Amino acid sequence: MMKILNSHFPLWILFVLFHLDTGFSQVAVKMAIPTIDQQATPATIAMFENLKNMSGRHILFGHQEDLAYGVHWKEWHKQRSDVHDVCGKYPAVFGWEVSKLGKRSLNIDSVDFNHIKGWIRRAYKIGGVNTISWHMDNYVNGESAWNVNAGNVVAAILPGGMKHEAYKKDLDTFADFVKALKVGFIFRKEIPIIFRPFHEHTGAWFWWGQPHCTPDQYKALWQFTVSYLRDEKGLHNILYAYSPDIFRDKDHYLECYPGDDWVDVLGMDDYYDLGPEGKPSELVRRLRDVVQLADARGKIPAMTETGSECIKNPMWWTQELLAPIAADSIASRIAWLLVWRNARETHHYAPYPGHASVPDFIQFVNTPIMMLSDRLPDVYRTP
Repeated sequence: MMKILNSHFPLWILFVLFHLDTGFSQVAVKMAIPTIDQQATPATIAMFENLKNMSGRHILFGHQEDLAYGVHWKEWHKQRSDVHDVCGKYPAVFGWEVSKLGKRSLNIDSVDFNHIKGWIRRAYKIGGVNTISWHMDNYVNGESAWNVNAGNVVAAILPGGMKHEAYKKDLDTFADFVKALKVGFIFRKEIPIIFRPFHEHTGAWFWWGQPHCTPDQYKALWQFTVSYLRDEKGLHNILYAYSPDIFRDKDHYLECYPGDDWVDVLGMDDYYDLGPEGKPSELVRRLRDVVQLADARGKIPAMTETGSECIKNPMWWTQELLAPIAADSIASRIAWLLVWRNARETHHYAPYPGHASVPDFIQFVNTPIMMLSDRLPDVYRTP
């Protein structure tokens, strides 16, 4: 290349020759791709760029397992939704749970995994974004994710740990599940997914929480998981979301952060600040931290899980959730917020027909900053 550089080739020829050079081409591609996966599918890259670009202008509304069931119904048909029932629109973001994958046909919420695949395809076809969480069972004693009585489970599933092979087997099963998420008859396209593993680790209720492993062990587990799924299993349609529960400050938020090369989305799960003991000012402060940390790293900021169980305040949507966020120019730049699932009358986080908060919810979703699927642009096309 040096001889070429010293000659009098036209600049456009030099540009082409530079890009034919293998080493330079790899660097150029790496610089051009914003996701942590340099082989990410075009649709996955487009989803990243669109979500990042929309933040600051709109907040996408999400709901957990929205198409699978609601209050008073379950799996009646593939297009029902409590959110749609009350406002005539589907959410823009759909959350799904894969706990028990490979162990039985139903997930932890008694939803059939084959049906979940169908609903993920349905959400994609209406233009929505799909996110996946995973409440992994305790690998040491076989109990649920909430069982923290088996010592350091994270150490047990790291390379060299006594349960490492069991963990890899579950990742293999997860990879097979994700690889099946395709659409199209002739040209099969992989559906982009936002994967949110090991969430709420700043709390103590899951075996991967901060009291139960060291920050270095958490980081190592995260990095192994991403590397295995991306590099070993060849999954290139995933964005990876880091989502602590409430945190004291930016240093606490980053205490277990695995690094910029391993995370696409900086999120936060926060129920506490919207509960009876919480303060709107603390919600805003934490969201400002998330947005600023994401901006500094070129990541997507999001409120990855929140809500108020049973929505006891009929004006909760506009007064308690939206008002403090929308009033702050930084906190309002989250790309989406997702409320939890609608299981029954005593455990739901979105309104259903007849709920007292329906009128306020309709006002909430019609606010210009909020976006549901009806106004969502094609997030899978390069902006």
